[in-house]
Amino acid sequence: MAPERDGVRERLPSGATAAGRPRAPRLDQPRPPRRRILPEYDPEAFGRMSERIARFIGTGRFLAWMTVTIVVWIVWNTLLPESVRFDEYPFIFLTLALSLQASYAAPLILLAQNRQDDRDRVNLEQDRKRNERSIADTEYLTREVAALRIGLGEVATRDWIRSELQDLVKELELRQNGHREHNGALPAMRAQRPPGRDAGDH
Repeated sequence: MAPERDGVRERLPSGATAAGRPRAPRLDQPRPPRRRILPEYDPEAFGRMSERIARFIGTGRFLAWMTVTIVVWIVWNTLLPESVRFDEYPFIFLTLALSLQASYAAPLILLAQNRQDDRDRVNLEQDRKRNERSIADTEYLTREVAALRIGLGEVATRDWIRSELQDLVKELELRQNGHREHNGALPAMRAQRPPGRDAGDH
């Protein structure tokens, strides 16, 4: 009989039992680490070590120590007695050591250069984004300054208000002078009328 789970009966294929069903991996648990044949290492630590070695190889101290080592090697295997010599002419062991050193130094230097190129690429990308933000901020500030200039062009300034007030004062003075002239002309016109005209009008 098929087992029930949460009130729902599971349908198993014919010939399969609950005990013989393959167990699926659980999604709520991490997978167990896989066994690796090769030893694990930290790429970041190895990269830092390669950069230190490449940086040391590119210094004058390394060249000085290298020169001293080669000179001592040649002098030891040339001038000392044959019983203490370990690499006689043509210094095959020295040639092999230098070749081995060069074969390791070249990949280490390339690895250090690749890491430096990656850092430069990241720095360039950050600089590009920073320049884009600076350009966007500059354009925004330019638009704001232009809007402020347009807004200031519509604002009444002190000189404009003064000129408007002066024009208003002149207009009021002209109106007052015209009113005075009009009031002064009425008595003069009455004095120039003939004496019997008023009686006739009545």
